[in-house]
Amino acid sequence: MVTKGQKINDRYEIIKSIGEGGMANVYLAYDTILDRNVAIKVLRGDLANDEKFVRRFQREALSASSLSHPNIVAMYDVGEDNGLYYIVMEYVEGKTLKQLLKKRGSLTLSEAIDIMLQLTDGMAHAHDSYIVHRDLKPQNIMIQDDGQIKITDFGIAMALNSTQLTQTNSVMGSVHYLPPEQAAGKGTTIKSDIYSMGIIFYELLTGELPFKGDSAVEIALKQMKEPLPDVHKLNNDIPQSIENIILKSTAKNPKNRYDDAKSMHNDLLTALNDDRINEPPYVYPYPENEVDETTKIMEPISDASNEGIATPITDEKTKKSNKLIIALSIIAGVIVIALLAVFFIIPAVTAEKDVKVPDVSGMTVSKAESTLEDAGLTVNSKIEEVSSEDVKKNRIIRTDPRSGSTVKEGTRVTLYKSTGVKTYTLENYTNMDVNEARELLEDMGLEVTTEEIDPDSTTCGVIGQNLVISQSLDEGSEVTSGDKITLTILKSITFPDWYLQTPDVVTSWSNNACVTVTTEYQDVTDESMDGKIIAQSRPNGSTVRNNDSVTITIGRLIETDNEPTTGDDEENNNNDNGNDSGNDNSSTQGE
Repeated sequence: MVTKGQKINDRYEIIKSIGEGGMANVYLAYDTILDRNVAIKVLRGDLANDEKFVRRFQREALSASSLSHPNIVAMYDVGEDNGLYYIVMEYVEGKTLKQLLKKRGSLTLSEAIDIMLQLTDGMAHAHDSYIVHRDLKPQNIMIQDDGQIKITDFGIAMALNSTQLTQTNSVMGSVHYLPPEQAAGKGTTIKSDIYSMGIIFYELLTGELPFKGDSAVEIALKQMKEPLPDVHKLNNDIPQSIENIILKSTAKNPKNRYDDAKSMHNDLLTALNDDRINEPPYVYPYPENEVDETTKIMEPISDASNEGIATPITDEKTKKSNKLIIALSIIAGVIVIALLAVFFIIPAVTAEKDVKVPDVSGMTVSKAESTLEDAGLTVNSKIEEVSSEDVKKNRIIRTDPRSGSTVKEGTRVTLYKSTGVKTYTLENYTNMDVNEARELLEDMGLEVTTEEIDPDSTTCGVIGQNLVISQSLDEGSEVTSGDKITLTILKSITFPDWYLQTPDVVTSWSNNACVTVTTEYQDVTDESMDGKIIAQSRPNGSTVRNNDSVTITIGRLIETDNEPTTGDDEENNNNDNGNDSGNDNSSTQGE
């Protein structure tokens, strides 16, 4: 038993258990040599004495060690320590794809395609190395916070050129993702992984498993016998090109699937191209119920009624010769007719016709649907809604594929219906920064102007500079693109020149400007400066804004005595200066 703190091979210190599998338990461990966290998979104790399982466990390490790909968990080390067989792997922080599906239900089309592109890219690398995973499922796919996936647990992977283990009484892998040939106990190939990836893709887009049952046997039988449930019944937004990828990858007959993961990857890359969205449904080139054995030809039954009847030899030969010629002629005629039917008649009857998508713009929904159906096209049940300044509400704007384009008969067409001119409901933008409010309003298509007003006592200390005081259209008003709105803000104030003016001029100005004025005093000897403003913290002509602060300095006259003084007089003067000189501060705001 592996416990917390245990050190395997004097190197890997166990931190905690992070998972349990049918074959091995997985732990988070610390690599004391390379100073990093790793995942270490330890073969279960009850299986360590089973040579078959040990060989399979070691083969996992051998298979995975040859793989180096950003979407495959890297393997670092393999070994044995006092009967513990272990594999050291890259530790991936994140959650399994199964955990994500349980939380989200289903994923968006773009999310699902991104995951499948990574999955097929990683598996293409494995297939290039002749390695089949054989147990692909969301539980074996880790997804990191940045969206990168990592394929884990090549625990039952095998090299195609190695000896295949016989699976008589047990079926490896999770039955929900099991290909029919594997469920039937037959050999697995690269195409077995393709099937599992198709089931995963189905689940990503629908949030459901296609085959369910009360037992593994029931589910396995459904995998072999029942057709894949219609994906559109669970998600009508899936385009035909994506459905085709699911149909091709989950075909019962491996011949109808992709040749390898690379082919599936390349198909995913172009699936959302305009010329593929509404491509014809995928048709299996080989029968889905094709048997493996060649049909045996029965022996001809002899005609006992003719036994014992004597006929002339010459006449008999002649009759047989004539019959043979007639029979050969009939057969030749049948063959010619069959060939004509195969190459000319049947294709002419069954071939999908080219159809030009009619222009249904401006029509009502019902009229557009009937027009498209009369043209041999299928209308998507979900109608997209788009605002329009030109097309009336509830009328068709356009179709996808667009009108005039040539498509195959039966192609699915999506209608885009007008919701009329898009309207917006105004919010309350007062006390919001004017630039922020302007940006929000211009995003709606509105024309925004600003109006500046002089600050007064009602705005003093209440409204900050550059904040919206009022708006010309009330909160809750319905507007459309092109409407006009005016935002009112406070005007900035020009700082005056107060040099040698009396402080009383400041009071009226600060009331109007809503500016806080701080007063300082400075001793002066010039009588003309006594009680006058001799300095200001901002130069005249500069801009001040609502709730700004400025400082003025007022001169305070001190007397100077040039006559000689005694020591006592000097001491008294010093005491007087200590009491009266220096800078005194006071503050006032519009009183």
